[in-house]
Amino acid sequence: MGDYQGTLQPGARVHDTPYVPAEPGLVHWGRLPRRGDAPVLAVDPGAELTVDTVSHEGLLPDQGGDPLAFFGGHGVAPEDVLEDAIAIAATRTRDASDGPHVVTGPIEVRGARPGDLLAITLLDATPRVPYGVISNRHGRGALPGEMPAGPEDVSVFTPIAPDADGVWHGRLPLTPDGERSVSFPLAPFLGIMGVATDTDERAHSVPPGPHGGNIDIRHLTAGATLHLPVQVDGALAYVGDPHFAQGNGEVALTALEASLRVRIRLDVMDATEAAREFGELAGPLAADATHLMPTGMDEDLDEAMRACVRQAIALLGARYGMAPHLAYAYLSAATDFEISQVVDLVTGVHARIRRADFEGVR
Repeated sequence: MGDYQGTLQPGARVHDTPYVPAEPGLVHWGRLPRRGDAPVLAVDPGAELTVDTVSHEGLLPDQGGDPLAFFGGHGVAPEDVLEDAIAIAATRTRDASDGPHVVTGPIEVRGARPGDLLAITLLDATPRVPYGVISNRHGRGALPGEMPAGPEDVSVFTPIAPDADGVWHGRLPLTPDGERSVSFPLAPFLGIMGVATDTDERAHSVPPGPHGGNIDIRHLTAGATLHLPVQVDGALAYVGDPHFAQGNGEVALTALEASLRVRIRLDVMDATEAAREFGELAGPLAADATHLMPTGMDEDLDEAMRACVRQAIALLGARYGMAPHLAYAYLSAATDFEISQVVDLVTGVHARIRRADFEGVR
């Protein structure tokens, strides 16, 4: 990750690659791109670009709808509140039934067609500000009805700071008086990466699905790739829901939500190559240098787990020629299945299949 080196306002310190800012006219708020949407940028496969993302935390009505006032109330200087966040809150509207997320895009990838796979690789993720928010709202999270304990929603302002070795960490107080605190490592990633849906209506930004969207897989840090079945010509990719850190499960509703500047690469794998590499993907497939991470999603966590196991068996069969009963045995003996998140209406599970176990098999 890129360490925080000062507030990254729109357009500041952008170098080399095409740049997509998160200004109000280039984002969606609470809904996702669909077929027919005009792209904010068109690129060829293999293109690298720099994209600004804005966290929704500090912009929402239960936080006052004014990020300058909200963050100023926590001691943040006006120059360290993002200008694009202020502009979005002031000029864009969302229906109360929409999701909270701010999404940058869509971006057309020339030549991408339905049946292909779009690969979104996160090359780098740099904090735009030295703080974020972890929220728990009523009726949401893993413990609805129990947390929050009081009548109000809870938004925990969370600064980041370097330790003695210069490594940046998040810091949370142990008690409201703040006399002692706990620190935890940062691992920035994008909670939302996706492709446009082949639908008339815009998909809600909260539940993930075959289009990707709000999958919240914490392993999709710098160097990792998300593969997504293309639904419309040009793919119409988008990114958002930036995180500084998250644990598997994301139980409170949000993790450490905070704005990032990211550098991404957009590649296209044609349908024939995609089938040979991964088989028929029913939904997103995450991957990094060490693991393949098929996913399963459903409103019922048990069904999400079953879907993930089925996808993992199919992947091992297509990629390595592994018989289903032997793949099932391997997964039981050697693969971790992790809960991606349980707070986004549709829950998620991902497997972590070690690439090294199959070295030399193909």
